[in-house]
Amino acid sequence: MARVVVLDYGSGNLRSAERALERAGADVEVTSDRRAALEADGLVVPGVGAFSACMDGLRAAGGDGIVDRRLADERPTLGICVGMQILFERGVEHGVHAEGVGQWPGTVERLHAEVLPHMGWNEVSPPEGTTLFADMDPDTRFYFVHSFAVRKWETASSETSRAPLVTWGEHGEPFVAAVEHGALSATQFHPEKSGEAGTRLLRNWLGGL
Repeated sequence: MARVVVLDYGSGNLRSAERALERAGADVEVTSDRRAALEADGLVVPGVGAFSACMDGLRAAGGDGIVDRRLADERPTLGICVGMQILFERGVEHGVHAEGVGQWPGTVERLHAEVLPHMGWNEVSPPEGTTLFADMDPDTRFYFVHSFAVRKWETASSETSRAPLVTWGEHGEPFVAAVEHGALSATQFHPEKSGEAGTRLLRNWLGGL
């Protein structure tokens, strides 16, 4: 059974994530302890609320350093909702500019849509080779609650590295719904609120630990 830490830095649906991961078959601990977070088979970084507030909480708990260290050691890490957004370089919300963890280039910004927040069940379009969405029907739906997202993907493949696998969603316009990049994965939607589809996705992630 995989040992997973849900990082407690003052933001996120911690208990919902804990229960969802347990349903998917993980041995789960919710903690801010650095050693436990570094040594776990998998680390989950949740997040709700404003980008800047999440980053303040993450830095105060040393979470940015934990993520950096785990990825340097190629240890699996999963960001959820704002926990995905803060993995990018920057966020812009209501005129507030904040720096993110910077694992991927790009800006989290307000979606161009008539109705916000984007709330409810939506399909996504995963690429070939995906692990998170393996063996799922094309019409599988996941639960979203957000007004901000990455609207443009800025990372390309090179001679020395493969481009991340990017899954797209749409609400008024296309946006990044999930990313898989080596040891680092993330979803804009909430697997822990997505019923059986979310459980299957978490099982797929746990299968790679």
